[in-house]
Amino acid sequence: MRVIIIEDEIPAREKLERYILKYDDSYKIVARLNNISQSVSWLENNENGYDIAFMDIQLSDGLSFDIFNQVAIKKPVIFTTAFDEYAIDAFKVNSIDYILKPITFTDVSKAISKFKNLKAILPNSIKEVSESFTKKKYKDRFLVRLGNHIHSIKTDVIAMFYAEGRTVFLVTTEGKRFILDYKLEDLSGLVQPKEFFRVNRTFILNFSTINDVLVYSNSRLKISTKIKTEKDIIVSRERVTAFKNWFEGN
Repeated sequence: MRVIIIEDEIPAREKLERYILKYDDSYKIVARLNNISQSVSWLENNENGYDIAFMDIQLSDGLSFDIFNQVAIKKPVIFTTAFDEYAIDAFKVNSIDYILKPITFTDVSKAISKFKNLKAILPNSIKEVSESFTKKKYKDRFLVRLGNHIHSIKTDVIAMFYAEGRTVFLVTTEGKRFILDYKLEDLSGLVQPKEFFRVNRTFILNFSTINDVLVYSNSRLKISTKIKTEKDIIVSRERVTAFKNWFEGN
């Protein structure tokens, strides 16, 4: 079995690899990836180059859930994390298990055994099962509050989401702004990835609101939108490649 490990802490990665090979030394670790950018790049070019992924949730450049917004993952995932707050989000994508750190050999053994059992007992192939996990329904509207009134905003009239500190805003194509009771990283998994892209830690943009894309300093990109913003919208360096692929329609 071919395994990839997405983990930015070297000791944790080495321990996980040791436990996987202890379970079965015929397994091959085909990739050791450190962050979102590196993972997206590898997965784009190796869609069928592995059988299962072990994935830490909190990486140096964000939450690993963002990987799912930038590239299609059709293989099963076993998440590893020091926090239990992401369990629900993990099972919204194609996760088959969720291991809390510190990881033990027993945890890894049970997770791999679960994967093997699922593969053996399910009538379809594990690939088909995994693909069915990825077919999720995205939100087509969001509830917002304006004074004592509650409104429903259709997703197709949302120009962007952005964060100011801990407050997240929804902006419509008419330039109307509403406060949302969501975290920006949660929104990335709730909207259609073909239409929305998180360009940096602050902005998620609808494709239709992009007016122009300019080459910026240090190989970054600057985006001009139909809705004026107080801050410049710069595609973070680690997301430039993924953004170009998304912008091209890949």
